[in-house]
Amino acid sequence: MRVHASFFVVALAMLLMAGVAGAQQPPAVPVDRSPLAETGTVANPVSTFVKAGVARYGKNMTAAAEAMPAEKYSFKPSPEMNSYGHLMMHIAQTNNTFCAKISGQTAPDVKIAETDPKDKLVAAIKDSFAFCTAALEKVDDSRLGEQFVLFGGRPMSRGGALVALGGSWTDHYATQAIYLRLNGILPPTAQPEKK
Repeated sequence: MRVHASFFVVALAMLLMAGVAGAQQPPAVPVDRSPLAETGTVANPVSTFVKAGVARYGKNMTAAAEAMPAEKYSFKPSPEMNSYGHLMMHIAQTNNTFCAKISGQTAPDVKIAETDPKDKLVAAIKDSFAFCTAALEKVDDSRLGEQFVLFGGRPMSRGGALVALGGSWTDHYATQAIYLRLNGILPPTAQPEKK
């Protein structure tokens, strides 16, 4: 019994000494290696971040739309879920609506349905990202607090809409990736790098 007690006392003493020694060390300063750390501050951080996302998500979401075979655009993971074609239609419509409201422009009058052929839905997605690129070009952070009605009669600030737009891209691309994987297709961002 005494062996166990003395072992406990020695272990406790070592832990206390380590704690005291650690407390005497200056705290480690994390090194920020992000591009912003090297370039300083950004004048319009919210709109700049979202504008950068237009190019990235436009590329990946268009590639995901192209990766799904045309005959799989009617695919639903379960009967009560939306088809892949519906998701493509929804992405294009969401982009057009958000980018029009955020910029104060009129949304393109695009007539698409989830049952349209793949090439028409892929073109609608490409066009919606092209519209967002042009519509958001002059948007900055000076009017983030202005409100407008977006969906369901609820007011939303311009800043909130920018954040929601970026969130919609993340959500929609993740859904595309799941639908692709359920059909044995690697999503664009999971593809091995081409050499």
